[in-house]
Amino acid sequence: MRRRLVAGNWKMHKTPSEARAWFQNLLERLPQTEAEAALLLPFTHLPYAAQVLGDRVAYGAQDVSAHREGAYTGEVSARMLADLGCLYTIVGHSERRSYHGETDALVAQKAQRLLEQAIVPILCVGEPLEVREAGEHVAYTLRQLEGSLNGVNPPAASSLVIAYEPVWAIGTGKTATPEDAEAMHKAIRSWLEGRYGRGFAEGVRILYGGSVRPDNASALFAQPNVDGGLVGGASLKLEDYLQLLTA
Repeated sequence: MRRRLVAGNWKMHKTPSEARAWFQNLLERLPQTEAEAALLLPFTHLPYAAQVLGDRVAYGAQDVSAHREGAYTGEVSARMLADLGCLYTIVGHSERRSYHGETDALVAQKAQRLLEQAIVPILCVGEPLEVREAGEHVAYTLRQLEGSLNGVNPPAASSLVIAYEPVWAIGTGKTATPEDAEAMHKAIRSWLEGRYGRGFAEGVRILYGGSVRPDNASALFAQPNVDGGLVGGASLKLEDYLQLLTA
């Protein structure tokens, strides 16, 4: 059985001191649930996550350098993240691909750096609206997945998480139907089976991201190939995030 994962992507929100108080409130109200809670945080918040969350709630970063170390001003390495106890880190988010021109090849390098430090990449893929409307969304997303995993060899299914995030649904209030999400997740799992084998594919968690909210999470998470969510805005509100964990 794949354990559901509810990963909150805070993007560029909250100050470190606000985050610390939020973490403390979360621990006080953390529900008894079979789902795994995780938070993907700005770099500045990670020391507080290590201090407050410890091993009770998983946490990690929203990006990582493709370089191991060196003269790369402003970059943060996977080794630095591992030293802070990060279990997960996002790579290939559509905002990084769009705003910073990140290619599939660069995403693959970043994923490999994380694996070298035993950090699980949450690898994002997904199509823009015009591709969806043209009916080419499956082929587009699988090409993106192939390029983003080129040369990447996770040692186990637990070492990789895929997040399907249709670009047209991120932060827009629009959400893929549960049936649409399931169809894409099934296609992704089939591709993973062809690349890594059936056992690996059956063990990899595939998350849905794109305006996940308490009012639609249960229907999305009920799909057989949807193993949780990569959640943006709803993860910033404690009440919403708690509801997602019990969904």
